[in-house]
Amino acid sequence: MTRQLLVLGATGAVGRGVVAAAAASRRPVLAVSADGAGLRALRARHPDADLTTIAAPLRSEADAAALAVRLRDRALCGVIATIGTEAARGRLLDQPAEVLRRTLDEDLLPHLFAARHLFPLLPRHDRGTGYVLVGGPGGEYPWAGYGHRSIAAAALRMLARVLHDEAGRAGLRVQLLTLDTPVRSDGNHAHACAEWPLAEAVGRRALALLACAPARGAAPAVVPYASAPDLTSSEVEVATFAAAHAEGAADTAPELRDARALLDAIASTSPDSRTTPR
Repeated sequence: MTRQLLVLGATGAVGRGVVAAAAASRRPVLAVSADGAGLRALRARHPDADLTTIAAPLRSEADAAALAVRLRDRALCGVIATIGTEAARGRLLDQPAEVLRRTLDEDLLPHLFAARHLFPLLPRHDRGTGYVLVGGPGGEYPWAGYGHRSIAAAALRMLARVLHDEAGRAGLRVQLLTLDTPVRSDGNHAHACAEWPLAEAVGRRALALLACAPARGAAPAVVPYASAPDLTSSEVEVATFAAAHAEGAADTAPELRDARALLDAIASTSPDSRTTPR
């Protein structure tokens, strides 16, 4: 059975970037979102991709349990969770407490619901399998005008650390990829800043985290997007190849040795010495 990459929140800006990056590296994708129209647009945008869509909400424990039931007969190679909503701008002190409560309900708790019910569906002790959450800006320093989002982002960091610790003891790698800025996408190109990363570039980075654990030491729970060089689609393909062949492959296989050597070289190269176009 073909193993699929599960993308949660696939119709959001980052989710679309993850799907685009996965399609470019020819990975089978299972895209989940409550936005049926957005899923249809996603299929139309990637007509040649191995893309399956599921319209399903993730607003509650019951939603996550129902999704897990629908996925229990599928073989998953990992999960990238890009759950989040757009929130209005405004000072925290000027808004009713309901705004913060709703932000936590929409941007934080669905990650816990999903993790609780999807972790059991993933293989353990597999170098190419993991669970990557993607978090927005404001988690480390307050984002002016979006204090409610900053609080949710900070809480997501701690949730990721807790999940990383608890799931790691059972052989499942959990990491959070954090962004310092919004992303550039087809929906905001008119006002996006030049320094914002492209959504597909964020998708490639998330895929690289998922595909292969660090060559040395334990995988960190929180990985800032800006702390590592960007990866091209071909480099993600190399990481995917190595992960797919690591399970049960002989260490003497020359292709696997070459792939691992290239991954080690990528991991040890500083961003300043790279020549990959941005």
